Amino acid sequence: MAKQPKNFYRDISGILLLNKPLGLSSNAALQRARYLFNAKKAGHTGSLDPQATGVLPLCFGEATKVSGYLLNSDKRYITTVQLGQTTTTGDTEGDILSTIPVTEISDQTLTQVLEQFTGKVTQIPPMYSALKYNGTPLYKLARQGIEVKRKQREITIYELTLLERTRDTLLLDVHCSKGTYIRTLAQDIGDALGFGAYITSLERTDVSPFDCSKLYTLEDLQQLSEQEDKQLDHALLPIDTALSNHPSIILNDTESTRVKNGLKVTRDDIPNASLIRMYHESGEFIGIGRLSSDQLLAPKRMMRTN
Repeated sequence: MAKQPKNFYRDISGILLLNKPLGLSSNAALQRARYLFNAKKAGHTGSLDPQATGVLPLCFGEATKVSGYLLNSDKRYITTVQLGQTTTTGDTEGDILSTIPVTEISDQTLTQVLEQFTGKVTQIPPMYSALKYNGTPLYKLARQGIEVKRKQREITIYELTLLERTRDTLLLDVHCSKGTYIRTLAQDIGDALGFGAYITSLERTDVSPFDCSKLYTLEDLQQLSEQEDKQLDHALLPIDTALSNHPSIILNDTESTRVKNGLKVTRDDIPNASLIRMYHESGEFIGIGRLSSDQLLAPKRMMRTN
């Protein structure tokens, strides 16, 4: 992929729901999409492992201002869990650590174990993760054979559904909170069953609050980019779709001008929230506000508008 000259990039804003392919890092997928859009500025919202596929929201231009809020989103995955073996990474990338023959597991036992991991549970993040220790990603330390102590974190598994099973595999649908490591969940389930486990496939199927029924592959984007009527740009969602689960408020000209200048606004109908979508009465999304301690609408993050 040839590098574009700086003046070639476009000042374009919006959110793309990319269907990340297998074997490509999230950053590599981002850069390919950015190249096709010729976008000046782009970022992703929480990476997927190279061996994972599925929904990867990409933010272009002004949408990068809301990417941080998407890191807290609930997500859904479908994963295949291989019982009877463990690996260094918790997936197919690692070396096999242990092998235990899988014996018959009753439906009752499996149901009881899955129920143990539904609701609020604790996890210890894996060494092969992007979390940092003294500024260094854990996975880089793990590759050097260094293991450091990680703090437990509380997560929520809203739903843990068994879709299919064989004697030694489980196909699971997992609806979970931010910070959940599916590899760790699979390992913990395997340990609870007494055989160990790792994942052989992982697909992210949903990221809140988006409607993820329509995703774009890199091949889709390539085809759209070759059309002359800007069809590629139609793949982008409006910036405010990333915040659709937060309350909103409509401002008149005077109020809009005040918040754009960093000033607070007095209103009787300000939502009691730390994140409020602000719109000009024309319908244009102008930024993010919050209810201040003095009960005024205060600007939090403004969008650059025309």
